[in-house]
Amino acid sequence: MPKVLISDKLSDAAVQIFRDRGIDVDFEPGFGKDKDRLLEVIGQYDGLAIRSATKVTEKVIAAAGNLRVIGRAGIGVDNVDIPAASKKGIIVMNTPFGNSITTAEHAIAMMFAVARQIPEASASTHAGKWEKSRFMGVELTNKTLGVIGAGNIGSIVIARALGLKMKVITYDPFLSEERAAEIGVEKVELDALLSRADFITLHVPLTDQTRNILSEANIAKLKHGVRIINCARGGLVDEAALAAALKDGRVAGAAFDVFETEPATDSPLFNLPNVVVTPHLGAATTEAQENVALQVAEQMSDYLLTGAVQNALNMPSVTAEEAKVMGPWLKLSQHLGNFIGQMTDEPAKAINILYDGSVSEMNLAALNCGVIAGMMRRRNPDVNMVSAPVIAKEAGIKVSTTRQEQTGAFEGYIKVTVVTDTRERSIAGTVFSDGKPRFIQIKGINIDAEIGEHMLYTTNNDVPGIIGLLGQTMGEGGVNIANFTLGRSVKQGEAIAILYVDDAVPEPVIRKLEETGKFNQVKPLTFDVA
Repeated sequence: MPKVLISDKLSDAAVQIFRDRGIDVDFEPGFGKDKDRLLEVIGQYDGLAIRSATKVTEKVIAAAGNLRVIGRAGIGVDNVDIPAASKKGIIVMNTPFGNSITTAEHAIAMMFAVARQIPEASASTHAGKWEKSRFMGVELTNKTLGVIGAGNIGSIVIARALGLKMKVITYDPFLSEERAAEIGVEKVELDALLSRADFITLHVPLTDQTRNILSEANIAKLKHGVRIINCARGGLVDEAALAAALKDGRVAGAAFDVFETEPATDSPLFNLPNVVVTPHLGAATTEAQENVALQVAEQMSDYLLTGAVQNALNMPSVTAEEAKVMGPWLKLSQHLGNFIGQMTDEPAKAINILYDGSVSEMNLAALNCGVIAGMMRRRNPDVNMVSAPVIAKEAGIKVSTTRQEQTGAFEGYIKVTVVTDTRERSIAGTVFSDGKPRFIQIKGINIDAEIGEHMLYTTNNDVPGIIGLLGQTMGEGGVNIANFTLGRSVKQGEAIAILYVDDAVPEPVIRKLEETGKFNQVKPLTFDVA
């Protein structure tokens, strides 16, 4: 009988699901905050169900000799060392959509609260004051709401705001014009949103691209009197710069549920009269807590009893029988998508995936998920094999699949073509008999490239001296080349090189190559080859 530990607070109904499914479960909600006790007992369990309090560190995973699955009731998995879990063969699951409505509703509630100064007015009235003239608010009707990030939660906020008769504009580089029209918003650039919006709400993950998206410089571009709501992630806004803008009146108010450091015991935003703050309550409703708890209990039970995988961040949703055959091809599908994602900065309109030969008889739905997840992971680290198709659909990306019998020298291959407003980009790959995936074609140019964690991709006109220039520059920069692949369209036409290197190529080396004037493109790439 599988044995599960629940180390954080989950609903009684979730506990009962495990028991009804014949799983031995220990409900110990205090263990999440007791590191020593967790380390002492974790070796006894096949499954660990958590929320945010339990920190599943590399040390915990090392002590978890029998652990097969970690289930996070909620979307965020910052408290789980996923690479360590993957190396040990432990599946990490989450519940990516259980909190969406609740978080969107909290953002709307915070918008009302800051517009009408409800917390301050409540505190004043409780104190026996009657300061009616002090709390002059503003209406939401006919105001312009700027939504940064129009994904799952952002699109729900948009629907609610339109129902409130607000004018909605959105900044989301990966939202297509077709999808924007479908959900009834105007797609704009970030500077336009900053200058036009009366209210701004953020709904993006925290990545290198979104960190401090409301920086001091961008806060200076805001429309005078704007109000800002952040129920997404701490670190999206420069809190000190915003506090200064709130004090001098450039920003009329702010409502924050998330902070750069949590638990937040201090912040530049605290104790300002025009700021509403809550302690990360976005998912804190009875319905959301129940939904994610029940969902994670069902998912973990299915895996422990039948091997079925749902909402896994480090394993595709395929059966155990399929996984043996498809494993290398699933890895290849993610590499192909990841290559496209790193090479493409504008929003995709369509992804066309061709399956040739033996791979065309496999579970193409799972392989499609691998391509889409690989492509989107650079911009959204929370994406997984299950949520990727939903996110692609919300972004208005059309995914098409073509099967064909073997047509070339390879027993099977996958070719991915991404279409944007201005171009098409394609890459193909196969799996060799040793089980290792390879890139075999880029932009229609045939190659044979081994895939490594760190790579460098260049394009140039086919002229003498490029190999020597690359080798010399990399050598002078202390970069060791493990594998070097070349290809060209025709003699003196376009040529490409793809290098597999031991370590990430330093920025000065990239700049030095660009400054030679010999290359049309120099692009460092990274791949998850674990």
